Amino acid sequence: MKVAAIALTVVSVAIAGTAVASNRVSDLDYLKANRCKGLAVALGTADATGLDAFIKVEGRSRDPIILARATEERDRAQHQARDGNMKDKLSAELAGPCTAYMNGGGAPATAR
Repeated sequence: MKVAAIALTVVSVAIAGTAVASNRVSDLDYLKANRCKGLAVALGTADATGLDAFIKVEGRSRDPIILARATEERDRAQHQARDGNMKDKLSAELAGPCTAYMNGGGAPATAR
């Protein structure tokens, strides 16, 4: 009986841990959100407030390597936005996939 109770407790803790972990977006989504912020700032066509909130909350538990990579992604997006030939493509990216991060809600369910 004790073995069954212990096994049930272990399984319950594992399931609870999985549920908590699933609320955190992936590192890839975090990097994409930083790219979107770079685009929003550089293009000046979108309000980055939601992105700022999302990045702040999600950045709290990231490894320093991911935080550094996020800064690189944001800088790269800003650099690309300065290229007039890419403005239409980047504006479409900002209006499309980036909207998932704009409201601080994270990535769409299919991207997880």
